[in-house]
Amino acid sequence: MSSEIKIDGIAIAPEVLSIIVSHAVEEVEGVASVGVNDFATNLVSMFSARSSQPTVPPIEVTVEDGKLHLTVRVTVFFGYPFKKLAEAVRSVCVKAIDGQVGVGVSAVDVCIDGLVFPKE
Repeated sequence: MSSEIKIDGIAIAPEVLSIIVSHAVEEVEGVASVGVNDFATNLVSMFSARSSQPTVPPIEVTVEDGKLHLTVRVTVFFGYPFKKLAEAVRSVCVKAIDGQVGVGVSAVDVCIDGLVFPKE
């Protein structure tokens, strides 16, 4: 992420947008976490010199034609249809950004980076 996102005469730190979006997305039923939150991967990373996966931010934001374009990476629970889940994530992202920041969102790309199976 860049040092700041400039839109409609304001500059916003990407971390601020990430907090707003992450908080909203975590409320979506079926979302286990925003970003990859895999305990085994985190454990391997702690004990090795390099991470087993490249670090990718959970929320990426760019500005296109005066609107925000979001990429949201989520880990989801097994059993929730991906298409419906992605639609719900898009909807809460747009509402959260509109309500808190007051700018338009051109697109929300949802990347499902992990799947969690419930314990029986």
